[in-house]
Amino acid sequence: MSAPTGIEVSPELSSAFSEAVESRNTRFLKISIENESLVPSHTVAPSGTLEEDLDKLVDILEDNVPAYVLVRLDDPPTEWLAVYYVPDTAKVRDKMLYAATRNTLTRSLGSAHFTDNIFATSKADLGSEAYAKHRRHVAAPPPMSAREKEMEAVKAAEREAGGRSYEGSRARQNHVGQGVGLKWSNEAEDAIKDMGATDDSRLVVLSIDPATETLLLASTQEIDVSGLGSALPASDPAYAFFAWPHSITSPPRREIVPIYSCPSASPVRHRMLYSSAVLSVVRDVKELLSATGSTSTLAARKVETSDPSELDEKYLVAELGLGESAGAAQGAPAEVSDNKPKFARPKGPGRKR
Repeated sequence: MSAPTGIEVSPELSSAFSEAVESRNTRFLKISIENESLVPSHTVAPSGTLEEDLDKLVDILEDNVPAYVLVRLDDPPTEWLAVYYVPDTAKVRDKMLYAATRNTLTRSLGSAHFTDNIFATSKADLGSEAYAKHRRHVAAPPPMSAREKEMEAVKAAEREAGGRSYEGSRARQNHVGQGVGLKWSNEAEDAIKDMGATDDSRLVVLSIDPATETLLLASTQEIDVSGLGSALPASDPAYAFFAWPHSITSPPRREIVPIYSCPSASPVRHRMLYSSAVLSVVRDVKELLSATGSTSTLAARKVETSDPSELDEKYLVAELGLGESAGAAQGAPAEVSDNKPKFARPKGPGRKR
């Protein structure tokens, strides 16, 4: 098999490599191009481990002369490493010749023998430390774009948020237990408990600290439903719990409405983090209210919005399905009249005369 340069593997090289493969007493087989042929020029037997012998590889190389070196590996010893040594200081013709012939070398001797290769332009690129660095580079994942890095960070945050064990205060552990997605700050817990213990119209807004994945209290205030839309962050995700006394249903009740606000302008990573933990946060609030003996009802549905300004009474009624229940509570539907025109049977075809 010849290369574009016309250089072929010599019979001497084929014989030397076959003997090295069978005997396993060769660590280095140096190859040079002489008289338009690839020929063996030096053989070195193993004297220690692969790493120990690699530090001696530079001894059989010249500073300005290219060469190929076939290196037997230790694990497994049937595999070989091809070293293509073409120093920057070599003659231009030699550099081009060795660069154009390297594929011919491994194909002619049997590509299956060679599981790795190294391109070296100086002796500093060889040795045990250089080889270890090369192996780390080969084993490393391929480089990612900025977008891929961001999505990978989102996935990691989502996995961690879903599997992180609970590490909140001792009081919280007593009634919420382990295995929730986020840690809770004491201020956030106390705000939820206080909301359950009162009977006013109140809003508690919670946020996540991405660095520690902890729920923090962003704000708590007495507020009417008419001011709900302006009380949530306009550009950052948030969890909100709105204690809403109303008489839309019969009998009247105080309902605590979970609200997940995720403005479209917020960062992708934050949106993914909040989205992955919303169900566990609602579940935790339900358990907190139950533990405090609150008489308020946690709404069966959560309200979601990408535009906090649209939150008002009409929006809550529609999202919670309260309009349907209110209509049913007002009485039975109007009676439908039975005086409908009877179905007229169509006449059949006339008889032929």
